[in-house]
Amino acid sequence: MNHIHDLLLIGGIMLLALGAHTIGQRLHVPRVTLLILIGAVAGPQMLDLVPAKASNNFTLVTELTLAMVGFLLGERMAFRDLRQGRAAIIISLSVTVGTALVILLATWLVTGNLAAALLLAAIATATDPAATLDVIKESGARGPLTRTLAQVVAIDDAWGAILFSVLLVFAELFSGNGHSIGATLGHGALEVVGALMLGTVLGLPMAWLTGRIRPGEPMLLESAGFVFFAAGMAGLLNVSYLLTSMALGVTVANMGRHHVRPFRSIEGISEPFLAMFFFLAGFSLDWSVLPTLGMLGATYVLARIGGRIAGGYVGGVLAGSSPDIRRRNGACMLPQAGVAMGLALVATDRMPELTFLLPLVIGSTVIFEVIGPPVTLYHLGKAGEAGKAGSMFDDDA
Repeated sequence: MNHIHDLLLIGGIMLLALGAHTIGQRLHVPRVTLLILIGAVAGPQMLDLVPAKASNNFTLVTELTLAMVGFLLGERMAFRDLRQGRAAIIISLSVTVGTALVILLATWLVTGNLAAALLLAAIATATDPAATLDVIKESGARGPLTRTLAQVVAIDDAWGAILFSVLLVFAELFSGNGHSIGATLGHGALEVVGALMLGTVLGLPMAWLTGRIRPGEPMLLESAGFVFFAAGMAGLLNVSYLLTSMALGVTVANMGRHHVRPFRSIEGISEPFLAMFFFLAGFSLDWSVLPTLGMLGATYVLARIGGRIAGGYVGGVLAGSSPDIRRRNGACMLPQAGVAMGLALVATDRMPELTFLLPLVIGSTVIFEVIGPPVTLYHLGKAGEAGKAGSMFDDDA
């Protein structure tokens, strides 16, 4: 067997993910955080328990994982659902834009690096809907704030992914890559528009097939085949594979018969990839950069908190929400996990000179995953919605 060590590594990561999930549930610590920390401790800069060559396939794992994440994000943009959540759309857009603007200004002032500030602004908009919804479920929360929050976190990562794809173009423009402004903007527009067109074109036959094939393995083969083929075509055409996969998901969600089936299929196979993704992200962490991130790290954390609170308040005003929702919805969206990590890895791959980007995002992710859920629980309690029986989507508060 020529791949003994690879098989041991893959199997070991799966079992570590299982252990992290179990421990995380008991300690109320996200498994994402545990997997990143385990990977970092096992890496060559600490205990050196795993050969350094383990990261050789990290790029492939990243692309496969983010292709699935992008496809699943697309489901959140089903028009039938968006029409029912006007206030959630307004608030989510306001939180996304508000967070991005505050982070952009704050990190630009600290670093003087506009390209890095643009990327951090986009990455900061990502949240962790799983952590937020878990708090809602465990607290038994029910009421207007709970309903709005559940709807907002279901779609705001999608806005963040779109914003990231656009700001990445401008980040490369301002990084001084040697190309003219016209050429860079032209390439960026082609990358974004091309990704949307490619995802839509491939999504049409996928949507047509959805519900026409008998349940079971053929649905899994169809779903995985289209998602991975779309990511491969995006690489071949040099367009954003994250945006391509997201456009694929949007098309299927809006055009497909029984459209939830392909999404559930991808969810079913994504867990092992996500486990490897987070472990290898921690494994690749450059610890030597961490001591230099004090001021920038503090600025990023505080600016993101301020941006989300301000964006949530403005969005609540624009949506005509109650004062309680205006004051509290932004603070309830602090958790940040997988999507932020994925965007940071894409940014690092495209702009490797920004060595501090990934450690900063990993470190802040740990902070937000620790403080975010308790803050959410606090505000749900202050709003008088925690501990209520019944569904969070009931009409009466």
